[in-house]
Amino acid sequence: MPDDAAAARAAAEEESAFSHPPVDPDVTATYGDHPDQVIDFYAPRTSTPLAPLVVVLHGGAWRARYDRRHITPFADYLARRGFAVANVEYRRGGDSPIPRQNSEETPLAGRWPETLDDVAAALDALPALVREALPQADPRRMVLTGHSAGGHLALWAAARHVLPADAAWRTDGPAELRGVVALAPIADFEVAEKLNVCGNATLQFLGGQEHFAERRPYADPVLLLPTGIATTLVQGRTDVVVPQAVAESYADAAAKAGEVVGLTLLEDVGHFPLIDPAADACAVVAEEIAQLAW
Repeated sequence: MPDDAAAARAAAEEESAFSHPPVDPDVTATYGDHPDQVIDFYAPRTSTPLAPLVVVLHGGAWRARYDRRHITPFADYLARRGFAVANVEYRRGGDSPIPRQNSEETPLAGRWPETLDDVAAALDALPALVREALPQADPRRMVLTGHSAGGHLALWAAARHVLPADAAWRTDGPAELRGVVALAPIADFEVAEKLNVCGNATLQFLGGQEHFAERRPYADPVLLLPTGIATTLVQGRTDVVVPQAVAESYADAAAKAGEVVGLTLLEDVGHFPLIDPAADACAVVAEEIAQLAW
């Protein structure tokens, strides 16, 4: 458990990240019939022809309270830096918003298999949707990014070609990506569960203890290595939501699998500054994306 000072700092960082008003997209497109099967597109705010496309997967422990709206200031921030942006929504756990923390009830995290169904479907539909909705974007220069649980989804989406052979989401080859920038990702389910990340969210995401071992090979990025896709993790050293140990475990597993994964550790940075346009850490994230995209 974090001490009082660390908890206060984390709360202040979260408050800052959520203080920005949502930014409406330029275009919204659907990739399915469910209300959550939508993608918001943000055109680059510069005159750059055929801007790189950044696909954003929001976090929130795969729970219903956190939808894509909370990360729209980050999407707009990237658009103002010259990127085309696709902000993906997907089905999450719980049919109603999560209660306040002082409530004893917490909706389950994620929906199995719908959450992964949606991310796979969105990425498969994206090239055609981009051509129609955002002609300023160059899908040949595409980078996936995601925060927290969205970081997990970004790593997972880039690893579909190494899923088990019987996985419904498996692809014949790697996605055409410039790379992945995963922000404080839930990248190792076993380590995350030991640390009780987001209130046993990984255990809930996989359907409970009875399914944890069975489903992990289909969902846990640390078991889906090597991918052959350039990957960078950005992690705050003082993150008390998804601790540094989770990212380090993924990077170590990648190295053992013969793959180099970048790990950028930011001093005096917690969980939320990575997506907070007012924080210096957000500029670091944009630079990591730019290094892969351009």
